[in-house]
Amino acid sequence: MTTSIFVNLPVSDLEASKAFYQALGYTINPNFTDETAACVVFSDTIYTMLLTHDKFSQFTKQPIADTQKTTAAIVALSAGSREEVDELANKALEAGGSETYDAQDLGFMYSRAFRDLDGHHWEVLWMDEAAAQAGPPEH
Repeated sequence: MTTSIFVNLPVSDLEASKAFYQALGYTINPNFTDETAACVVFSDTIYTMLLTHDKFSQFTKQPIADTQKTTAAIVALSAGSREEVDELANKALEAGGSETYDAQDLGFMYSRAFRDLDGHHWEVLWMDEAAAQAGPPEH
């Protein structure tokens, strides 16, 4: 069995959040979408469940973090190239997201980060697998 991941995120405006993720190029699975939740499909094994605050509260007794002021988690997605990193991050900014920090270029890895409409922190990264497996350079 292949393991899938479902990242559950509370959102203040479900329709605006759906539009944001669709602007990034992702689709909404209508089988797991209603007026309280939407399933964003990132790949065959990665999904984000956008949940209204009322719906999200049904799954936890703890208060919902204010991710406009704090970071609850950093969700990272891989990309196939530096250009794909820039493409996704630029789409996020154009769709109303905000840049979390400047691009990070470590040579073997390149990343950018953004916050979605509710302040959830996303990172997009490309890694040169051969360089990463070789380890750090000798001094």
